[in-house]
Amino acid sequence: MSGVERTVFEDDEPVEDFDGVAEFYSAVGKLIKLFRERAGFTQKELAKLTGYSEAQIGAMERGVRTARIEFLTVAEEVLDAGGALRVVADDVMKAKFRVSERHPSFSKAFTVEENRALEIHEYSTMVIPGLLQTEAYIRALYEMRRPLLSPEKIEEWVQARLARQEILTRWPLPVVTWVIDEAVLRRPLGGWDVHQEQLQHLIKVGQMRGPELQIMPLDRMNHAGMGGSFTILTPPTGGTQIAYAAAQHVNRLITDPAEVRNMTARYSSIRAQALGLRESLALIELILGER
Repeated sequence: MSGVERTVFEDDEPVEDFDGVAEFYSAVGKLIKLFRERAGFTQKELAKLTGYSEAQIGAMERGVRTARIEFLTVAEEVLDAGGALRVVADDVMKAKFRVSERHPSFSKAFTVEENRALEIHEYSTMVIPGLLQTEAYIRALYEMRRPLLSPEKIEEWVQARLARQEILTRWPLPVVTWVIDEAVLRRPLGGWDVHQEQLQHLIKVGQMRGPELQIMPLDRMNHAGMGGSFTILTPPTGGTQIAYAAAQHVNRLITDPAEVRNMTARYSSIRAQALGLRESLALIELILGER
C-alpha cells in the first residue's frame, strides 16, 4: 500500500500485523524515543553513539523497523534506561518467533540468531539436524510434509536451509555439537539412496576438526533427553543463552534464564550418556554396512 509504513524485521522485510505484533513494536519505538529525549540526545547523536544511521533510529522509534537486540543492549547503556530496554530485548525476540510461527516467510527469525551464535548445541530425536542435512534429505522432508507444500515453497525452503549450512564453512567455526538419537539413523526418510548419502555426510562432518557429533544409542536404560529435541545458542555478546524447541511445526523460544540453565544441564547429561565421538562414527558406519 503506497504511502503506508509497515513493520520490518532486521533484514528490512515488511511484516503484516499478527496478533498485535506491529503495535508491540510501535510501543517499543515510543519507549526508545522517551529515553532518548530524556537523555537529551537527537536521533543523529544517538545514531553516532550506537553505530546505527539516523534513518534507522527514526524507523525504530516509529515502530516500522524492529529494534535489533544489539541496538537495545547498547542503547540501554547509552541512555541509562535502568534495565528497561534490556528487558524489552527479550520480548522483541519472543515477538519475532511469534510471527515466525504464524507466517513461513519469517521462519528465519531463529536462523538469524543461529547465524550469529558463538556456540550451537543441538539434540535431535526425529530427524537429522538442519545444519547436517543433505539437499536430497531436506527435499524429502518437505515433500512428505502435510498439508502438502507447493513445489515453489519446497524449493524456497530447501535453498533457505542449505544457506544456513554456510555456518560450517567459516573460520573460525562456532563451537558446534550435536547429539542424534540412534532411531534417526535407522529411519530411511526419502528412501535408501537418500538415507545412505545422508549417513555418509554425517561421517564426513564427524571427521571434521571442530564440530562434535555424538549418537545416543537405543540401548540406554537412562536417558535425559526423553523430553524431545531442542537447541541451545550462545549469543555473540557472550550473554544469556537462549534455547529453541519445535514440535508439530510450532516453534518455541525459551529465554527464561532458569529454564535455559535446566536445558543446558540436561544437554550435558545427554552428551555424557551418548556414545563418544569415535564410537558414534563407528555406529554410523555399522548401520551403513547393514544394507
